[in-house]
Amino acid sequence: MQPSKINRVAFWGATALFCLQIGFTAYAQLSLPQVAEAFAHLGFPAYFRVELSWAKFLGIALLLLPVPARLKEWAYAGFAITLGSALIAHLSVGDGPSAWGWAVGTAILWGLSYVCWRRSQRDDAGAALTERSVERATRGVFANG
Repeated sequence: MQPSKINRVAFWGATALFCLQIGFTAYAQLSLPQVAEAFAHLGFPAYFRVELSWAKFLGIALLLLPVPARLKEWAYAGFAITLGSALIAHLSVGDGPSAWGWAVGTAILWGLSYVCWRRSQRDDAGAALTERSVERATRGVFANG
């Protein structure tokens, strides 16, 4: 298998698992009372839980849909801030690994997805540059000949 194909498979695998995990947490934040209690335990107001859930759904859509790269970059940044903040919040109230382990696991999926996405962006840019170079070279050859 070619490196770009391996990267594409790794990207979609990591991104699918990441989006499923984030989607599940967003759904749980909106509907499960024990998750609302966990947010209260961390010191967050109830409205923040709802806002965060909808922001997660928006971020998932941006990662899965064909949107400009800048929007995907913002979605990845938002998820990085969310996951880092979740870890800090759990650690600051003295929660153990059973509470913050999910944030770390999800952050690993985030990292795999992001690295593979950046590689695909680099590969796409290189392919486009090569196509333009060939096009210019052939135009110059045929214009002189």
